[in-house]
Amino acid sequence: MTDTVQLSNDEARRIAVRAALLDAERPGDVVEVAEQLAIIKIDPTSVISTCENTMMWSRIGWSYESGQLQKAVEIDRLLFEYDGTFRPVSLLPLMLPRMRAMPLRDRTKEWLAANPTFKHEVLARLRGEGPLKASEIPDTAQVARHSDSGWYGPNQVPHMLEFLMRTGEVAVVRREGRTKVWDLAERVFPSDLPQYGEEEAARLYEGRRLQAAGLAKQKSPWSGAGTAGLAATVEGSSWKWRVDPTALAALDEDAGGRVAILNPYDTTLFDRPRLRELFDFDFVLEQFKPKNQRVYGFFAHPILVGDRFIGLLDAQIDRSENVLRVNALHELVPFDEDETEMVRAELFDLGEWLGMPVVGLR
Repeated sequence: MTDTVQLSNDEARRIAVRAALLDAERPGDVVEVAEQLAIIKIDPTSVISTCENTMMWSRIGWSYESGQLQKAVEIDRLLFEYDGTFRPVSLLPLMLPRMRAMPLRDRTKEWLAANPTFKHEVLARLRGEGPLKASEIPDTAQVARHSDSGWYGPNQVPHMLEFLMRTGEVAVVRREGRTKVWDLAERVFPSDLPQYGEEEAARLYEGRRLQAAGLAKQKSPWSGAGTAGLAATVEGSSWKWRVDPTALAALDEDAGGRVAILNPYDTTLFDRPRLRELFDFDFVLEQFKPKNQRVYGFFAHPILVGDRFIGLLDAQIDRSENVLRVNALHELVPFDEDETEMVRAELFDLGEWLGMPVVGLR
């Protein structure tokens, strides 16, 4: 029987911060970030900058440029787009078996059964004329499937393309602005990917998700890490944890902490229960709250200093004056003199990266 690893709360937070690439040792490029984090969220909300670009800047720093991410995805093909995220191609062979065996909801089965010709025609159009935007593919669906989310209009082509993406038959080859351009997956994905059975792929995929988290609750649906890694306990927590052995071995190589300003959709913030349990940080995004119910602002960015979330930045780009305007800098705990200086320095670095002065900072 394997011994359970016992971690102090401090050690647990350091593992999580380092796994998120938010410690003092910054990564060198976008591929290194994607390989470690596994998932880079794509979101168009650009109060300061889009999620995918802010995630890269939060890790790499001033030398990051958005063209680097685009090049890695669209030219070098080292990353690929899937379901609103960028992921490293090394993760693709671990995902494909599950994608191809994806269980379908009854509603989807009924829609597909009613539209076999439509599916064939979408694939045929891509094979003969691709890459194509959804708007360039005729909607020949016989039965419509309406969107509950409101993200789609009556056109059925985006529905079919998203379904075919999730089953590994088509893929996004590039974007033109925010518009996806699609092609057959066989022409987008590498042809020499390793092959895995479904069980082995699932086991390896859970290991990669645990690597991205460093430390995760056992079988948590938020982390996707399952029972990978080693069993662990964390001081002051009753949870059953799993820790990445590589992260555990690197505890003695701690590079120290720094300041990081995180986009609200940063994948590090996705697992809200873990944020509360490890960091005592109860993060609520107020984007969808009525204005009179907001406390910290429409799209406040959490501020990490070392291994503690100590503040929230309410700021936005003022395009009329081409400045980064700070509406408020909320101190969740009172900043000491050093913390104030470090946070201000990071804010000015953010402004420099954006190419505009910071105003409104008191």
